[in-house]
This record gives sequence, structure tokens and C-alpha cells, in this order.
Amino acid sequence: MTKHARFTKTHLTLAALALAMSAAAGSAIAAQANATSTSTVVTPIAISKANDLGFGTFAAGASIGTVTVSTNGTRSKTGGVTLLTGGTVGAAKFDVTGSGTMTYSISWAGSSTTLVSGTDNMTFTRVADLTGGGAVTGDVSSGALTAGAQSIYVGGVLDVAINQPAGSYSGTISATVEYN
Repeated sequence: MTKHARFTKTHLTLAALALAMSAAAGSAIAAQANATSTSTVVTPIAISKANDLGFGTFAAGASIGTVTVSTNGTRSKTGGVTLLTGGTVGAAKFDVTGSGTMTYSISWAGSSTTLVSGTDNMTFTRVADLTGGGAVTGDVSSGALTAGAQSIYVGGVLDVAINQPAGSYSGTISATVEYN
């Protein structure tokens, strides 16, 4: 074997050995880890009307007054209003459904609503709670589901003018719910 052939063979062997060692050394300083990716999709939140709000039948008098329906459906009056039998009296009820014990926000279309009969109207101020406990003041802006459900009870105070014109008055209460 010639000196050149020996030199080349030796160098090739050493080069192959160095390449193998550098590959082994490279893997000794590299590390790998894996993470699991997960997600949970919850039941969409929903709201539905279970009951309408009814102030019942009443007569306006020679002085201003109010008709109040509490969140448990109890009706009372002030001023020149005379409460009469007939008509539907009761609090509105909205049923909220969703996932487990999630919390949610409640938004209302304004703080008061106008009840209209032709060209005549009366202002209604909303009162709401989550228990139907008989509130006659106050409002709610959030709730928390229990086993995926909760109810919102809505009463209100109806302002009756002096000698308010007779008629069948109506308006709308709009509630929107959204997960927090």
C-alpha cells in the first residue's frame, strides 16, 4: 500500500468516525416533549319566555298613580288608580338554559318601556330578580346557571296619568343573555 493510499484510507476512517460522533453528540444535547391539545365545547346559552307580564284591569282616576307588579306576581297600586278584577296579573318569566354552572350577563333593551294603545301610552319601569322573591325595585344584570338552568322574573311599575284614556295597552320587554 502506498503512502498516499494509507493516508487517504486513514483520513476517510477518521472523517467517518468524526461524523458519527458529531451525530451522536448532537442527539445528546437535543430533547423532545409532547403536549396534549384539548378543548371543551359547552351547550349554547339560550333564553325563552315562559310567562308574559300582566298588570291586569284597573281604572284611572282624577290623580296620577301607579300599578306595580312584583317579581312574584303580586299587584299593588298608588294614587288615583282603582284595581279591578279581570285581566291577567303576573310577573314575566324568562328561562335561561346552558351549560352547568356557567355565569352570564343580562342586557335589556332600555330601562323603561312604553305601553301603547293607539295614540295613548303609559311608561313602564322594569323590576327584575332571579328568585321571584317579590321585588318591587331593582334590576339584575347577571346570573349563574344551576345544573344548566335559571329563571329571570320581571315585574314593573306602570305610570298611570290622570284620567288615563281607556284602551288595551301593550309593549315589549327584551332580554339578551351571553356567557361571561
